[in-house]
Amino acid sequence: MTMTAKRKRHSPEQIIRKLGEAEKMLAQGHDVPAVARELGVTEGTYYRWKNQYGGLKAEDAKRLKELEKQNDRLKRLLAEAELEKAALKELAEGNF
Repeated sequence: MTMTAKRKRHSPEQIIRKLGEAEKMLAQGHDVPAVARELGVTEGTYYRWKNQYGGLKAEDAKRLKELEKQNDRLKRLLAEAELEKAALKELAEGNF
């Protein structure tokens, strides 16, 4: 039986706070692997967070997440509409 780590989701506010802690630790001379361990994340996660949320305020990060969710929903709706349009076109041409 293999054990897998449970994936933990962080809110944008938590990420911004953790990045602030990371900046303080880095300024004190800690290296990135030690900072990531202290934050309880992998180095890859730390760098991804830094690229995505570095320099953002908490409310900006929250708004970004909301816009990303809305964008995903709109993309799904568009894909469904395109599929429906293609199916109707096939029906109209008699290719069913």
